[in-house]
Amino acid sequence: MSDLPEFVLDREFNAPPALVWQAWTDPKFLSRWYGPNVETVIHKFDLKPGGVWLNEMKMSGRSDFSRMDFQEVLPEERLVWHHASTDADWNVVSNPMMPDWPRTLLTIVTFAGTGNATKVQLKWIPHDASEAEITCFKGAMDGFGSGWGAGYAILDDILEELKA
Repeated sequence: MSDLPEFVLDREFNAPPALVWQAWTDPKFLSRWYGPNVETVIHKFDLKPGGVWLNEMKMSGRSDFSRMDFQEVLPEERLVWHHASTDADWNVVSNPMMPDWPRTLLTIVTFAGTGNATKVQLKWIPHDASEAEITCFKGAMDGFGSGWGAGYAILDDILEELKA
């Protein structure tokens, strides 16, 4: 796996692990920050190994569908899932906006408590990807932080609400 490109985003949140975990795993909070500046609809969220998260992002009169299949769920410690673009029936397809985008990404999110704060590390790694998909992923990596950063700004607000 070390020869594959990895997008890594480290962020510390000013909230204990239980609240950060809640914001990542409760669909009513997740739908507010995941996919900033679009309407996020979570059609299914079965948080367990073998469970699935079916997600729709509505923007500009169209929808972008994705499916996340949970591989590992360790409360307040780690989430691992395979992330794929889908059609409206939740069948894995090539990304309609970027045909060479990896069909599946391995997503690993770790949570580490540090007093009243939580360090979160997000990793995205192409999974079973072709050379064209790996090249596409590498070429897009510089832009990943802005999308996640915008979502994390909303997540900061949610965490303040949860602490209140």
